Amino acid sequence: MGRLDGKVAHVTGASSGIGLATVERFVADGAVVVGSDLAAPDDFVGADFHECDVRDGERQQTVADAIVADHGRIDIVVTSAGVASGGPLHSLDVEEWQRCQDINLTGTMLSIRCALPTMIEQGSGSIITVASVEGIEGCEGGSTYNASKGGVILLTKNVACDYGPAGIRANAICPGFIDTPMLQSVLGEESDFRTAITNQHKLRRLGRAEELASVASFLASEDASFVSGVALPVDGGYTAGHSYGLAESFVKM
Repeated sequence: MGRLDGKVAHVTGASSGIGLATVERFVADGAVVVGSDLAAPDDFVGADFHECDVRDGERQQTVADAIVADHGRIDIVVTSAGVASGGPLHSLDVEEWQRCQDINLTGTMLSIRCALPTMIEQGSGSIITVASVEGIEGCEGGSTYNASKGGVILLTKNVACDYGPAGIRANAICPGFIDTPMLQSVLGEESDFRTAITNQHKLRRLGRAEELASVASFLASEDASFVSGVALPVDGGYTAGHSYGLAESFVKM
């Protein structure tokens, strides 16, 4: 028996990275999973897939309506769709700033909003947003991305406050730097920046998408039935504190 048997889940950003890993994990855990993204991957393993730009509220509503029509309910929403962006604020292109906010923050809001009427009617639901450690603390060059993910965290907490009485839980996962196509597009396979960022994780490695998916599965399940309003770092110790290499002098590696 899977921990998500009988649950119907919608995962945005389902074509790659954390989203695709979440689809695969949820299917393995017994859920009926519907994915959405700009385009479907060749090997999508969920029950159904819808092409959708999360910035398009009408299209998002069409997807939510289709899930209810096909499966009768929406138990879980995972908002994994997102983009990387950043740069020094004084030279930041305003259109790029807006694109990042529109996808990461407004897209998340629309994904949640379209599922809420069904969840309210059911009297239950689990909303899992994918935020970031960069929504918890600053990071050089991350101005627009950090702002969008900080917004996702507070939006999630507000959803937990507003809809908890209706039996709906909302939690944010805050990944550290995860070895996904999006990160590779920013840092490349090998670079001094990649090494420096890797070493800020106390486990001295980047995360894997499936490690985030396992946490999403927990938050979606009855095992987390009393967990709501949490911004949970899944970051290999990235936000635990500062590290200057002192540990290597007294811990045998």
